[in-house]
Amino acid sequence: MSDSLDCEACSLTPLDLYERLAAQGDKVRLLKTEKASKDETDEAVKLLLALKTDYKKLTGQEYKAGSPPTDVTLVTNNGPAATEEEYDFVDPWTVQTSNAKGVDYDKLIVKFLSMKLESKLSFLVYEFTKQVTNVLLYMALFFRDVHQILDAYENKKSFYLYTGRGPSSEAMHVGHLIPFIFTKWLQDVFDIPLVVQLTDDEKYLWKDITPEEAYKYAIENTKDIIACGFDMSKTFIFSDLDYMGASPGFYRNVVKVQKHVTFNQVKGIFGFTDSDCIGKISFPAIQAAPSFSSSFPQIFNGRKDIPCLIPCAIDQDPYFRMTRDVAPRIGYSKPALLHSTFFPALQGAQTKMSASDPNSSIFLTDTMKQIKTKINKHAFSGGKDTIEDHRKYGGNCDVDVSFMYLTFFLEDDEKLEQIKQDYTSGALLTGELKKILIETLQPLIAAHQERRKQVTEETVKQFMTPRKLAFEF
Repeated sequence: MSDSLDCEACSLTPLDLYERLAAQGDKVRLLKTEKASKDETDEAVKLLLALKTDYKKLTGQEYKAGSPPTDVTLVTNNGPAATEEEYDFVDPWTVQTSNAKGVDYDKLIVKFLSMKLESKLSFLVYEFTKQVTNVLLYMALFFRDVHQILDAYENKKSFYLYTGRGPSSEAMHVGHLIPFIFTKWLQDVFDIPLVVQLTDDEKYLWKDITPEEAYKYAIENTKDIIACGFDMSKTFIFSDLDYMGASPGFYRNVVKVQKHVTFNQVKGIFGFTDSDCIGKISFPAIQAAPSFSSSFPQIFNGRKDIPCLIPCAIDQDPYFRMTRDVAPRIGYSKPALLHSTFFPALQGAQTKMSASDPNSSIFLTDTMKQIKTKINKHAFSGGKDTIEDHRKYGGNCDVDVSFMYLTFFLEDDEKLEQIKQDYTSGALLTGELKKILIETLQPLIAAHQERRKQVTEETVKQFMTPRKLAFEF
């Protein structure tokens, strides 16, 4: 990719380009503050100027820091200007798109400077582990620096996994299961430690709840996480509100990150304003800290050099772009990332499932009847309006939520492909497709509920107690 977006700019929204400009401006300021080499600073300035040129080409406006584009008329090269109709908006708290197919991930990886998962990477994982990689292919589409993790593994060096959950309600939904199913698969394949951060502090800062309520949600969500089948001897789950005061190593890393990230940077990355409380502004450093092994001296025996792999949904990427940028300046290696796709709401892929909207989600506490009712009533269909038209023209799997869910939960690839062919040809009706999804989800959730019943308060306490795990470092 060239330094300037140029021909690529037409594929980005004005907001995409604005955010890239803001981040690049922050980088230039940081390089100057840190007195980086002239060549490195000049290169960053050159890219900043190129981005400004592309922004003006795309919007017809000059870029102004702190003034996101509004009422933009897109500039085209082959005719009159056209009003922008399609948009994607993705940040750690909101996912929205105007496209019924869902977020345009090709645009998103440009915005987040990520990379598509390569078949070569999946082949390497298989070669190292001799494990089936379907989960990797289905759930993780983008990555950063995973090759360095595989290189370490090949050279008999260990690494660890870090993922998290923002506990905003007592009940998790099936979309929340995806990163944990994926993480458990990775842990089983590589036999490595896992730390799970429960950001109850974040939820207190962002939502109208008390710290006590946030911590209660963290405990309840921990039960669901444990019910995914994690091994207690290899897994540490912690609440920020609890662990921050118990681990000097963790807090020291939070402070190191805080010192090396400016207010302008977090404003540019996260969109914070002068009206946001200082807790929000400082929180990204807390989410960054688990990326460094010295935050867990009880697990890694004080070592600072254990690499970290973070499986997460791609909307969390802004936190880890910041983390990767600051890591070398505080003496740590950059964490590697595997990004998973979003799990769409029942009403369609324009947004992700939300714990605050009971009709948008299948909750892990739902009864079998509730699951059936929600799917039949709310799952967005890619079918035609009448049976006759559907038989004649077929359905659209690209927008059909029931089919999207099956791509995550149906393990039989051949059956999934047959369903796609039948629905696209019109041989399979929408009601029949929904029935397949219901019959797939009901036993999965019933089994999860049964496992959760076996999770006692004592089990939760053991998982959340800082301790040595079953590894030598």
